[in-house]
Amino acid sequence: MVAETNAEGLRSLHIEKPQLDALNLRLLTELEADPRLRTTELARRLGVSAPTVRERVTRLEESGVIRGYRLEVDPGALGLPVAAWVRLRPGPGQIPKIIELAARTPEVVECHRISGEDCFLMRVQVSAIAGLEDVLDKFLVHGQTTSSFIVSTPVPPRSVPLDVRQVGTDHR
Repeated sequence: MVAETNAEGLRSLHIEKPQLDALNLRLLTELEADPRLRTTELARRLGVSAPTVRERVTRLEESGVIRGYRLEVDPGALGLPVAAWVRLRPGPGQIPKIIELAARTPEVVECHRISGEDCFLMRVQVSAIAGLEDVLDKFLVHGQTTSSFIVSTPVPPRSVPLDVRQVGTDHR
């Protein structure tokens, strides 16, 4: 376990990641395709025992390689079909307030600290275009916003490549 302190003085602990051998990569690939697979089915597909699968999954969870199992819901089906990216340039001393506001604003479904002139990039889901104005008004007291509506998503969110040996290679 390694302790680190960031620029804001916040400490975080990092557990060293386990070796991602061929079996772990196959296990992650199977779980990525279907996170609801039972241990016995995973064991059958991987050709190992169920206790081996349980032990490896537990190690991957405890070390933070597997951070969770998530439900993916269509925002439009919940009455929130309008999505926008909002870039935010905070005023002096406003960063902690923006982080707190983003965390308690349910329409903000993602919030990232970014480099460049803007410090934050947020994805917002609302019921109508007019709903974005209400969200923006909450943040305008803390800085300047720039918004872009998401028209389509030709490449939906996906996991990072599991086989790191292929990352950065030319796929032409």
